[in-house]
Formats: sequence, structure tokens, C-alpha cells
Amino acid sequence: MDKLAEMLFKTRERLLHEVSSLSFDDFNRRVEMNKWSIAQVCHHLYITEKLFAKAIAFGLAQKNPAEKEHIPVHFVSDRSNKIHAPKISEPGSEPFQVLQIVQLLSDSRIKLMDVLRTIDDKSVLKTIAVEHLVFGYLPLDQWVELLYLHEQRHIEQIKDLKAMC
Repeated sequence: MDKLAEMLFKTRERLLHEVSSLSFDDFNRRVEMNKWSIAQVCHHLYITEKLFAKAIAFGLAQKNPAEKEHIPVHFVSDRSNKIHAPKISEPGSEPFQVLQIVQLLSDSRIKLMDVLRTIDDKSVLKTIAVEHLVFGYLPLDQWVELLYLHEQRHIEQIKDLKAMC
């Protein structure tokens, strides 16, 4: 779990670095009507992290055995693979303050880490699976891996959006 926790930390640090100095207008600007603003991307990351924490807690309670081998989730990092966000993780359309989003992201990270701290033997994360809307049944350790890979993908999207501001 240490490697996973380290990757979560480093990725979140990069995300906060990318957004912390943005103005309200740049943070909320939509370069195209059918594209998310940087604020919406961040709100989506907050919603996703909350959902992942709930899924992991659910998995720990249900103890559904992981019956499959780990699947390659790294393809999430390749932004040429288009993945549409499930409706449940779509961001709000209202404008957001940078500090408001930073606080939401902090809150969702605390909740996730609280769930992970309840696990005495981290190897259990490899043996329990929960169904993911896009990937099917995933062992819980892959839920954690997918979370930081997903965030890294969106950091690259944010960099592209910043370049258009």
C-alpha cells in the first residue's frame, strides 16, 4: 500500500500545483461549450474520489473475492483512449472558487485515507473485488491505482486547458 499511498500523494500534489494559482475566470473558463472547464475537471476528480472511497469501503464490508487476474488499467493514462465519464461522476455546471475545490479535494482525500487506514493487512486489497462501471470487477488495489492514474490523465487535460487560456 505504501507505493499506492505515495502515488496518490504525488499525483495530488501535482494537481494542486497546476490549479492553485489560477484566477477565478481561468479556472471556470470553458474553451468549448461541450468541454469541461478546469474547475469542472477538478470537481469530477472530487466526485470520483468520493465514489471510489465508498466502493472500497463497500468492498471491504462485502468481501467479494477477486476471481480474475489484475487487468491492465494503465491505458487510462493514454488520453487518446476516449473514456466518457459515467453520469454519476459528472461535475456541476456552476462556477467554483479555486480554494473551494482545493477544500473539496482535501475532504475527499481524507475520507479515502480514512477508509484505507481501517485495513490492517493491506494484502486484502488484492483479494477483494468490486464492480467498476467501466472496467467490470476490479480488485480494490486496482481501484486505488486507477484513482491516481485517472487523476494523472486529468492533470494533462488541465495543462492543455491552461495553454488555451
